[in-house]
Amino acid sequence: MIRWFLVILLALMLISWLSPLLRRLGLGRLPGDMRFRVRGREWVLPLGSTVLLSFVASLISHLI
Repeated sequence: MIRWFLVILLALMLISWLSPLLRRLGLGRLPGDMRFRVRGREWVLPLGSTVLLSFVASLISHLI
């Protein structure tokens, strides 16, 4: 259980570090990605980008 927690934590850290690069590539602006403002703060739910990145990771894992 601790191992999975660490893997998820490291993956989230990696994604947060790479988010500016991914935004320049167009991820975060796909259909299905939601942006909204609440009390002056912008919230982003990148559902479309998550599905795309999951598909790419799955494809890579099947090829390896």
